[in-house]
Amino acid sequence: MESLESMQPSDSDLAARHASAAVLPLLPAEFLETRWYAAYTNPRHEKHVAVQMANKCIECFVPLYRSVRRWKDRRKELELPLFPGYVFVHIALRDRLQVLQLPGVAHFVSFHGKPAPLPTVEIEALRNGLVRNTLAEPHPYLRVGRRVRIHSGPMAGMQGVLVRRKDKFRVVLSIHLIQRSVAVEVDEAEIEPIR
Repeated sequence: MESLESMQPSDSDLAARHASAAVLPLLPAEFLETRWYAAYTNPRHEKHVAVQMANKCIECFVPLYRSVRRWKDRRKELELPLFPGYVFVHIALRDRLQVLQLPGVAHFVSFHGKPAPLPTVEIEALRNGLVRNTLAEPHPYLRVGRRVRIHSGPMAGMQGVLVRRKDKFRVVLSIHLIQRSVAVEVDEAEIEPIR
């Protein structure tokens, strides 16, 4: 029977293992590149998850809108998530476990079992529009309707469906991956039809 000392790897064995580990293939570029992903949260945990991410220095974005709620005895203005149940996270895929381990995070929006990245232009347009106080509110997800492109203003480059409400034009911008839409008020001169 061998002693415990002889079962321990020698220094040369450890050096050989370390050298062979160094030649293992590196992670694919998609695991290293930071992209925007949609993390699905438990109901009404969006703000709490965003605070936890900020504490861990994880860049995230929770678009909010103002809504007035009325009860019998009072009125209150609330800031509610534009996309209930979702927090947008800017990370490399290799760091996804840091997000998934946070209380309140359920999973990433995935395609074929792999977290699906969101187009950066859509997230940046949302951020720019909300920073400039563009009026935005949740809107039912639409599959049909006239497609338009916003060609000027803070949301320039975005495409959506044109709808009309009380003599004002709105463009419904859809993020197809999470099947959510947002109605944004626009000037008629800022949009053009997509052919």
